Amino acid sequence: MQRSLVSRCSLIQATRQVRGISNASKELESRRARALVGGGKDRIVAQHEKGKLTARERIELLVDAGSFREYDMFVEHSCSHFGMDHPSKKFPGDGVITGHGVINGRKVFVFSQDFTVFGGSLSSMHAAKICKVMDKAVEVGAPVIGLNDSGGARIQEGVDSLGGYADIFLRNVMVSGVIPQISLVMGPCAGGAVYSPAMTDFTFMVKDSSHMFVTGPDVVEQVTKEVVTFEELGGAMTHTKKSGVAHKAFENDIDALSQLRDLFGFLPLNNKEKPPIRYTADPCDRTTPALNYIIPPSTNQPYNILDVINTVIDEGDFFEIMPTYAKNIVVGFARMDGRPVGIVGNQPNEKAGCLDINSSVKGARFVRFCDAFNIPLVTFVDVPGFLPGTDQEYGGIIRQGAKLLYAFAEATVPKITVITRKAYGGAYDVMSSKHIRGDVNYAWPSAQIAVMGAEGAVAILYRQKKKSLGKFTVSCISLIGDQVKVISRM
Repeated sequence: MQRSLVSRCSLIQATRQVRGISNASKELESRRARALVGGGKDRIVAQHEKGKLTARERIELLVDAGSFREYDMFVEHSCSHFGMDHPSKKFPGDGVITGHGVINGRKVFVFSQDFTVFGGSLSSMHAAKICKVMDKAVEVGAPVIGLNDSGGARIQEGVDSLGGYADIFLRNVMVSGVIPQISLVMGPCAGGAVYSPAMTDFTFMVKDSSHMFVTGPDVVEQVTKEVVTFEELGGAMTHTKKSGVAHKAFENDIDALSQLRDLFGFLPLNNKEKPPIRYTADPCDRTTPALNYIIPPSTNQPYNILDVINTVIDEGDFFEIMPTYAKNIVVGFARMDGRPVGIVGNQPNEKAGCLDINSSVKGARFVRFCDAFNIPLVTFVDVPGFLPGTDQEYGGIIRQGAKLLYAFAEATVPKITVITRKAYGGAYDVMSSKHIRGDVNYAWPSAQIAVMGAEGAVAILYRQKKKSLGKFTVSCISLIGDQVKVISRM
């Protein structure tokens, strides 16, 4: 009788446990279902009508199929002010999806802000999720990619929200140069939110749907009386052509995520690894007769340095960085014999290839990234000097130009320099010359290495003999162009 009673009690207890587990499972499934729809189906429809993907759809396109593992799906905000404690104001995930996955089999950590939940605004818990995924990325030694689509700080949380931003900023600084950081702005990014993308290695935007600014058009009009649209103030074209804040603009979300996968293939996972090698059917010892005809016989005739670059790299596959900003210098990633390299080249088609403030800063930042992540540098030189003018001098060309010089001199990765035509004045020194630890420096038959061009040199040296300037100019040109004498001194 006693055994029977004990058995019945055990059965009842086990039944209750099963029911409890079943109820807990149902609750988890309910929360998971809520988390998967973010702010709700209506807001998802609104997101699609704007031509934008949802936060989850973006992650699915970015990483390899089925590889994403999400963190903290059920986290909710902790704010109780302004009616935020009402159940209708609670959303699992709190407006950001975080986790890790793989891109072409290589690990990556991702956070994607969900505009359908409170406009993607950042709360303390939202920030904590981002910080956690950044900490995990450093711990594992893998890149972190942020998909930004946020209206800024969550006003209801006040200073707690601002503190969350500062926590993220600190991590941006601490992991800089340790793991690659990439930001893709796919919607609004305003106020303090803009500083995190600005501190990452690469910042990309989507045309027509993304905007970045510290203060919006309404505030600008109120303070300065300027009337400006969102697109004019902080659109993708503004930041890729004028300000240089963004490194590239893509046509739409799908194009952006696809190209981001391409970029990822050039980068190592961290600063202790070498860049990934990819098989190529393009032989490294192939002949390239086109190189004999790309550079014009006239030293004053422009040409496109991209024609040179695309000819010597694997399969003409060049991922250019900042293609529409400071176009007088070209920077980007390519492969040679399957190995990633960083390409830097003066662009004679723009400002004759002169270095100026913007091009110096653009080049310096790229060189330092390559140096931090073990990516060899190949530099193509055709530079007549630094751009003259009061705008440049007042803008600090001396200070800004020194940044490129410093970056090349500091870099310890392998550095190959090819002088395709002009290498004049201080700009010759700056462009990875042998004097600042260039490992191998080549000069094409068309190369001219000198303090300045023949005409300028003659005008100074023989200014007292104006009638004979033409004769001396011809003589000076022959001296500058004599590569046998140059090579004999190397």
